[in-house]
Amino acid sequence: MRSEEIQVRTGEQETVRDITAECERFLRDADAQDGLLHVFVPHATAGIAVIETGAGSDSDLLRQLHEILPADDRWGHRHGSPGHGRDHVLPALVAPSMTVPVLGGRMTLGTWQSVCLVDTNTDNPSRKIRLSLLAG
Repeated sequence: MRSEEIQVRTGEQETVRDITAECERFLRDADAQDGLLHVFVPHATAGIAVIETGAGSDSDLLRQLHEILPADDRWGHRHGSPGHGRDHVLPALVAPSMTVPVLGGRMTLGTWQSVCLVDTNTDNPSRKIRLSLLAG
């Protein structure tokens, strides 16, 4: 298995950050053929999603997360910025990992699908992501 950790800067805003290009670069560098690409964010306040970006779906996702997980004082987990407890609930809804099949060195994503980091935690502007390839 080949594995690599990458660093992604998310800044101080909630974001859906497309990391498809980073995943493709990893597969090229690994000289991948067929297998499984596993994407994992080792943080308690972020997740990984496959979603369309650039056409409003990323903003829609963040807006819906605000409705489901409001940034207010209802949360028992209270350190960090106000409402930070919701960030710790996020990975229960947007999982911290996912696996994408790889065929012929390319992820088998649909036409409009992108691999994205979902990060609502504005207290942590930089994230690590573990990319691992299990060759088939």
